[in-house]
Amino acid sequence: MKQAFLVLALAGLLGAAAAQTPHSHRHTFSGAEGWARVFDDPARDDWQKPQQVIEALKLAPDAAVADIGAGTGYFSVRLAQAAPKGRVYAADLEPDMVKYIEQRARQMKLANITAVLAAADDPKLPARIDRVLIVNTYHHIGSREAYFRRLAGSLKPDGEVAIVDYTRESPIGPPVAARLTAAEVKAEMQRAGYVLAAEHGFLPHQYFLVFRRQQN
Repeated sequence: MKQAFLVLALAGLLGAAAAQTPHSHRHTFSGAEGWARVFDDPARDDWQKPQQVIEALKLAPDAAVADIGAGTGYFSVRLAQAAPKGRVYAADLEPDMVKYIEQRARQMKLANITAVLAAADDPKLPARIDRVLIVNTYHHIGSREAYFRRLAGSLKPDGEVAIVDYTRESPIGPPVAARLTAAEVKAEMQRAGYVLAAEHGFLPHQYFLVFRRQQN
């Protein structure tokens, strides 16, 4: 039990991926095969509740979805299965993670996944998006207001951005000083031009906020 908790704590500390981590604060995520044992540990499902998260996104079968901070594709493959006629853009800063997702998609025969090498200030999404999912990554993003103003240009008119990240009270996750409260995220997103569309409370260690672009 202690070993399992330490593995989960490490996964929480490092987040779902290196994507969007400012260069001055980046972790090393080379060796994706090794990180997959942490990020895709089946024990994570108990508290991450991926199926419930995806159901809350209300994806159409042909939805265009971006998984920003995709890591080894923990959510990307599930999103691809939930939107079989759509397209999932799995964006990450780490080239090794991008290669890993490409290989994983081929092995799982998920032709609707496109792995994208992101930049720290731009996810480099190649198409307009219905839903953006950002899990355990928001707190890594530098210049967040500018970042999300830029991201708004990649959203369809009814597109939404879902942010899942650790609460201050969570027993796992990054150092408390590095975490943002749900209220802080809401305030930053409002300044970036978004309004809160939904808030879900079923995750034990994370808040789950959904935003839409503010209509002028």
